[in-house]
Amino acid sequence: MANVEHSVRGSTATGARTGAARALLWLVVAALAVRQMAVVLRQPPGERLADLETWIGENGVLHVTGSLYDSDRFTGTPFAGLVLKPLTRTAEQSLGVAWTFGSLLLVAALGIIAARALPGPVTRRTSLLAAPVAISLLMLSLPVRNALHLGQTSILPVLLVLLACFTVRGERASGLLIGLAAALQPTVLLFAVLLWLTGRRRAAVTGGAAFAACTALAWAAMPHDSWTYWVHHVAGAGLGDNADSLANQSLHGALLRFGLEGPLEIALFVVLAATVCYLGLRRAVRYAHDGQLLLAVAVTGCVAVAVSPTAWQHQLLWVLLAVVGRVGKRASDRLVWPTVVVLVLTLPGKMLLPNLAVVFPVRDNVLLIAALGAACAAPFLPRTSPYWQQPIPTDYAAPVAARWSRIPLLPFWRRVLSRPNLLLELLLIRVVYSAYAHVRLAATAGRATAEHHGRQIHSLEQWLHIDIEHWANHAVVEVTWLRDFFDYYYSTFHFIVPLTILGVLYIRRPADYRWVRSSIGFATILALVGFWLYPLAPPRLMPGLGFIDTVHGVQDFAKPDYGTLTSMTNQYAAMPSLHFGWSLWCGVVIVMLAPKMWMKALGLLHPLFTVSAIVATANHWVLDAVGGAAVVALGFGLTYVLSGPRRLQLPAVPAAAKPRDEIVVSVPGPRSTDDAVGSKQH
Repeated sequence: MANVEHSVRGSTATGARTGAARALLWLVVAALAVRQMAVVLRQPPGERLADLETWIGENGVLHVTGSLYDSDRFTGTPFAGLVLKPLTRTAEQSLGVAWTFGSLLLVAALGIIAARALPGPVTRRTSLLAAPVAISLLMLSLPVRNALHLGQTSILPVLLVLLACFTVRGERASGLLIGLAAALQPTVLLFAVLLWLTGRRRAAVTGGAAFAACTALAWAAMPHDSWTYWVHHVAGAGLGDNADSLANQSLHGALLRFGLEGPLEIALFVVLAATVCYLGLRRAVRYAHDGQLLLAVAVTGCVAVAVSPTAWQHQLLWVLLAVVGRVGKRASDRLVWPTVVVLVLTLPGKMLLPNLAVVFPVRDNVLLIAALGAACAAPFLPRTSPYWQQPIPTDYAAPVAARWSRIPLLPFWRRVLSRPNLLLELLLIRVVYSAYAHVRLAATAGRATAEHHGRQIHSLEQWLHIDIEHWANHAVVEVTWLRDFFDYYYSTFHFIVPLTILGVLYIRRPADYRWVRSSIGFATILALVGFWLYPLAPPRLMPGLGFIDTVHGVQDFAKPDYGTLTSMTNQYAAMPSLHFGWSLWCGVVIVMLAPKMWMKALGLLHPLFTVSAIVATANHWVLDAVGGAAVVALGFGLTYVLSGPRRLQLPAVPAAAKPRDEIVVSVPGPRSTDDAVGSKQH
């Protein structure tokens, strides 16, 4: 009876938590919808719904008596133009509101259908939370945001395909919806091929016939426009932006960006498109027979994106649907694929990859690479795999008691002993750094506020008798080699040393890497709060105090914007000093983990040189270094509170010499995999 009562209470508590999470997620969906409406409708009439305005506005192409394609503003099919024609009689303001609201409803319907089409079996919690999560991801994705901003119709073909595959009954109805979607976006006709290959031949034939009928109807109503679209522009390939622009994420666009053109490019495109169609549709059929129809639909959509002559950003929603595929036999790797897909579909390429010429080919084609990966390469697990429901479990350290019993350790953070996935780790580090750079840049303040805070810091240092910045700055300027050394040290080692430490720990000591990485992440987040709440002018940007900027050169204080230097950085993000904070973090980590004393001593030199450099070059106050030390200490403290201490066993001793009470030593983070295994055996 006690067990039954405990089980009932546990299930009730779990149900309550699931209900609260579901309510919170639906609130997020509502907030995102309101935000999207506000973003679109707050824009000036000439900028919002740009494509829709050029179609049906007062001077839009649909009002013109000539051809739709006299300019490149209209990129849809003639059938789409025929469908949109009646909307020209609608008032512009009311149409903008109705169009945006209707598009959001389509997105909601798309998310609900996708959530219900998840391949089973799924848990009750997943079934309850899937719909709001799916809608939120759709609203945050670049294709949906782009479609809402431009007023495009690209959401509708995706919804029609999902309705055909998962909602309507009867092969004729399914085929009719597929044909209608293909009439709006021609490469969607590949779904008729999928229907044929999966045995639904009546639906495939109906889809082809519906597409032909819609195209013929548009041809009869607008023969000149149809000839221009299908023949002159080869299914719209010459409409819109230049085919080699970054907005065209198709194989054709990528080949043009690589410098190929003419017959060679066309031949290579045809060969690659045929290969992608063969591999992708073959995989889609296999997943459909395996019971993963939503994944089969996503793979086919990714094929359609890749082989289309032009695949604009608002047409790439198919790639996001590929998030439903399961990749990886280990539980620790199961989230890698969906995380990569979500990041690629929600963040611009400049945030995902650094601004280096060597990665430009990947950065410029990241959406196409994701589509090709889903269509041809990602090793999605079949439902018959033993790892489908039960992946290899993650190796966790055994829970241990805290050194200080009054510190509450949060139970959801369990220390992982295995090495994290390298691709995911690099991607997340890059995204976090990009977010850090954007927040730091956004945390700007006026010159008066920053200088006022600078005078506060200077006065406090004078009261504490630690105002050594002016003396150190002028003393270093007098010694050329010392000034050059500190300038170089300030500009170079800020990123190199932390990244080197993280790289070495990732390879040699993965268990230590995790808590070390978390500690510097917490310290950086706390520093951002400081930048936002207390903008501070560094000594070199304080007029009248006589500091010399040895790194950036002489500042012209007569200019109102003298402190900006460039548009890429916030010169008033001085408190706390992450230059010193990160160097102190490096020193602490090296002292804690380095195996030899000379390594520990060398590690202590880095924060010493850094604090000397930031003061001598007039880039920070002494109290900025104190703030940097504070956020690093808080970063280590948060990591300790969340992940707990480590128990380390002493080396084995003979039984006769073994003391009665075993000695246990606690340290803030995991030492190594071997130590962790020892803890589990303890």
